[in-house]
Amino acid sequence: MTTGVLVGLKAEARIVRKRWPDLPIAVSGATREGAERALGALLHAGVDGLLSFGVAAGLKPGAGPGTIVVPSFVMVAGERLPTDPALSARFGGDRPGVLHDGILHSDVLVTEAVEKARLYKESDCAALDMESGLVARAGLPFAALRVICDDCTRDLPHAAAVAIEGGGALSVRRLLGSLLRDPGQVPALIALGRDAARARETIAQM
Repeated sequence: MTTGVLVGLKAEARIVRKRWPDLPIAVSGATREGAERALGALLHAGVDGLLSFGVAAGLKPGAGPGTIVVPSFVMVAGERLPTDPALSARFGGDRPGVLHDGILHSDVLVTEAVEKARLYKESDCAALDMESGLVARAGLPFAALRVICDDCTRDLPHAAAVAIEGGGALSVRRLLGSLLRDPGQVPALIALGRDAARARETIAQM
């Protein structure tokens, strides 16, 4: 089976290339339109399985930064779509401490803790991302491997929300521009940076 990997960010793609150098990879850029284009490229390449890979927003209380989620299902528009057990095991689903709760798909970035709490109450999913739902609906065997970055208690500062360019890379210009307009974001951005570093360290070791 040739498994195509859909990621949100270029930094995640670099991790995949190092860990699984032979797998085809496509980057969504953390937008719905980008995810559709990236998924289309993988399908055009002839993959016969799919992996949604990268960081995720935490929804489940107690699931902090660095928590690994290899879900048993992905929830899209209220529908639970089961992941493939063999693919899930291949990509870390049998590791101790991994959560198998569901992952909730969202077409938009969720930035506020109060919204995360509402979504958890509605879905009972451990985490949320912007790619897994498209992978789940592609009609191929699929799995997801996600590591929680911002947990359910954390609001994302505006600078973090606008700093990703369309290609999935960090835009220093956008980041600094947001900070110049609102320097009060700095403590929250530093805290988020610590969470992101922990998530990246975890996911790089998978």
